[in-house]
Amino acid sequence: MPATVLTARALLLDMDGTLVNSDAVVERIWREWAERHGLDGDEVMKVVHGRQGHASMAVLLPGRPVEQNLADNARMLAAETADTDGVIEIPGAAAFLASLDGLPHALVTSADVALSTVRMAAAGLPLPEVRVTAESVGASKPDPEGFLKASAELGVDPADCVVFEDSGAGIAAGRAAGMRVVGVGPRAAVHDPDAVVPDLTHVRVEPLTDGTIRLHIG
Repeated sequence: MPATVLTARALLLDMDGTLVNSDAVVERIWREWAERHGLDGDEVMKVVHGRQGHASMAVLLPGRPVEQNLADNARMLAAETADTDGVIEIPGAAAFLASLDGLPHALVTSADVALSTVRMAAAGLPLPEVRVTAESVGASKPDPEGFLKASAELGVDPADCVVFEDSGAGIAAGRAAGMRVVGVGPRAAVHDPDAVVPDLTHVRVEPLTDGTIRLHIG
């Protein structure tokens, strides 16, 4: 299959499932939460990827007070931050980030500062200079706020940004921001991104002399 070629002026990168494989932790924490609340673990796992925890809870337990979700979310974040067992890089992530050195890019994650710092370190990955975390936004993915904030901070028009995402919520957020989306991993393909790769070993970054970035995908 021929490679897809996209050009951009900035790349906006999700963390979990895109740069970092944290599925082992997410499964442990959220399946335990599901059991506590009498919910089906498989159904819960279909919802939680890509969203902030309290936003997932609002979907899964409609009618539960927001304050209760926020308090529960704080406990979950603390548990996830303390648990790095099994956290590894998505294949190709370190080389991919190294190829972006000096190019406009940002981390846009539903994790907070503490969790994103711990997970990137556990996976042996450097933190991008520009980061939009849970504390930076008023609305979780699939709302486009995080991606739009990142593009504004980088000074790049949303239409000139390419998003890398693994989840339905994240891909929807990128599309709502008016950006093209590269899906990463098995969860991404069903959400019809502009291109999809099994991991980041299938992406090559080519900086051009006019400041644009050419992406060879596939």
